[in-house]
Amino acid sequence: MIYYNKSGDVMEIRVLKYFLAVAREKNITNAAMSLHITQPTLSRQLKELEEELGKQLFIRGNKKITLTEDGLLLRKRAEEIVSLSDKTITDIKYSDTLIGGDIAIGCAETEGLRTIIQMMMSVQHTYSNIRFHISSGDKQNVLEDLERGLIDFGIFIDPMDKTNYNYLLLPRGVVARKDSSLAKKGYVTKEDLLNVPLILSRQLCEDSLLMRWFGKQLSDLHVVATYSLIFNAGLMVSEGMGYAIAIDKLIDINGNNNLCFLPLSPSIEANLYIMWKKQQLFSKVASKFLDELENTLNKKSD
Repeated sequence: MIYYNKSGDVMEIRVLKYFLAVAREKNITNAAMSLHITQPTLSRQLKELEEELGKQLFIRGNKKITLTEDGLLLRKRAEEIVSLSDKTITDIKYSDTLIGGDIAIGCAETEGLRTIIQMMMSVQHTYSNIRFHISSGDKQNVLEDLERGLIDFGIFIDPMDKTNYNYLLLPRGVVARKDSSLAKKGYVTKEDLLNVPLILSRQLCEDSLLMRWFGKQLSDLHVVATYSLIFNAGLMVSEGMGYAIAIDKLIDINGNNNLCFLPLSPSIEANLYIMWKKQQLFSKVASKFLDELENTLNKKSD
């Protein structure tokens, strides 16, 4: 298989795999062994690749090969190209009578993935040849992978551009220590939170829905810390730094006896979205999974 770069030059997928093997092994001999080719053949292919690009990709030491700055850039792009190539081949190689192949899903590490996992298991029960690949990353990483076609679906939490999506609704609330005064209430109102130390995600700091719920500006709240990873927010709450406003199920309350989750009153719902590109041409296996998603979500909304 060949790949045409933006300048119209031809790059073989095979050669990119050779390059990635050397980048991984950091040694020509070991890379050649892993590829089941001779060392001179591999060395010649790498030299021709550098000549084609007009760039030095490797710094060759006595015992170890390291990548140049251009080599590091090529490794990132080569990984994407090879991954997309492998995914494309897998998507089309199954016959009409055998539903199977790979489904790639990108998401943040969140307890909310449990619902999606249940759908995965349901699909695999019917089609045992389906394999799921979950890649973790922040919103921007997942969006980029979705745009490049490296994943079939991306899972996001509001605020998001809501073009072409299915979604599940998860309630927001407050993560508190069990020995705190608010924990005795069973639920939390905005009045309860106006004068207590708050820990907010950076995303929630930009959330107009939350500010409307408070009826205040962000500057009017007693925010003592912000977080990007919910695990860190749990640690801050556990140490008594304040109360974290979060989405239910994102922190493992059962695994930490020191914490509890209190729903907001009145409630605010945050949307968990599973998204795909407009005019996406799905493989048969991805279409089957999408059918399962739609059926499950329709049942939940009935």
